[in-house]
Amino acid sequence: MRDFGPGVDPEALPFLFERFYRADSARTTTGSGIGLTLVRAIAEAHSGAATAANAEPGLAVELHLPIRTAA
Repeated sequence: MRDFGPGVDPEALPFLFERFYRADSARTTTGSGIGLTLVRAIAEAHSGAATAANAEPGLAVELHLPIRTAA
């Protein structure tokens, strides 16, 4: 997923997936800071991962899940 907003302060990137974390620039908007925490928890529960990085312009969040084949 990618948005085309201002992105995230590089110092805030390591904390985006922490429970209730809100970057200073997001503190005046709605939300609780739990969404990306849930994304990461669900990904890890399925042996996957979630990542976030600034992408000019905006922010890119990726969900990585392993491919499982039928036995």
